[in-house]
Amino acid sequence: MKALIFIANRAAQGIIVMLGVSAIVFFALFLTGDPAALMMSPDASRAEIEAFRQAMGFNDPIWVQYGRFLGGVLSGEFGNSLRFQRPALDLLLERLPATALLACTALLWSSLLGFFLGTIAAVRKDSAIDFAIRVISLLGQAIPVFWLALILIIVFALNLRWLPSSGIGTAKQLILPSIALGAYYLSAITRLVRASLIEVLGENYIRTARAKGVQGWSLVVHHALRNALIPVITVQGIYFASLLGGALVTEIIFAWPGIGRLAVESIQNRDFPVVQAVVLFAAFVFVVVNFLVDLAYLWLNPRIRL
Repeated sequence: MKALIFIANRAAQGIIVMLGVSAIVFFALFLTGDPAALMMSPDASRAEIEAFRQAMGFNDPIWVQYGRFLGGVLSGEFGNSLRFQRPALDLLLERLPATALLACTALLWSSLLGFFLGTIAAVRKDSAIDFAIRVISLLGQAIPVFWLALILIIVFALNLRWLPSSGIGTAKQLILPSIALGAYYLSAITRLVRASLIEVLGENYIRTARAKGVQGWSLVVHHALRNALIPVITVQGIYFASLLGGALVTEIIFAWPGIGRLAVESIQNRDFPVVQAVVLFAAFVFVVVNFLVDLAYLWLNPRIRL
């Protein structure tokens, strides 16, 4: 029963967050000036702007417009793209597979390697291996994504000609952008796993297990790692949601046709219906992923039910 209350509270919080984001996304359109004038071409005449304002319903009271916008969002209608003259949601869903592929690949390799390096560093605390892993992790978080992406293109695409520098369609085209996107998360996951595992290895129940003769990797895997995963899963959820919401810099540099690139193009072209769809989708992904992380807590640590 308490677990159901826990889940219901998290679901209610997610609904409130989405309502807040929808309000911010809608009213932000009016903070920059006349939305009809902003959406139309600078060369549009006053008569064309007035006709567009009437067609979009901008003459109605703002609360009526928000109610209409919210009703459209709930039914999956975000309006038509002003550039492509197609439903904004259709454009977003077309770009989603490319972003999902890049995000999942980057998170998969960075997570596996990060867990391995973080565990090694925690088990070999204060050793030369631990020091080397910490230095590499620090550098990984300090290097900007755009700089690393450009270096990868110069070295592996231009000089060595081993890999393509842009596009999508083959496994080779996925390697460079996934490395550039996952490098930061590799460093962050490595440091988090190390810190979390060191803390858990100092707990009383770990000392008791050692006193009973449990040693080495058996102690780490069967007794320490599960509790050490709780903060790691939280961060993993945030990382995955941010990646799935669109990796702007990486997608632009590598000409990757994903959601992040679509958002930038829509902002440049003042295609506000698409921008609104992308922002709401990113918020929805964050809410859903965080909800799933909360459910994972119930499995990793049943005491959270209380």
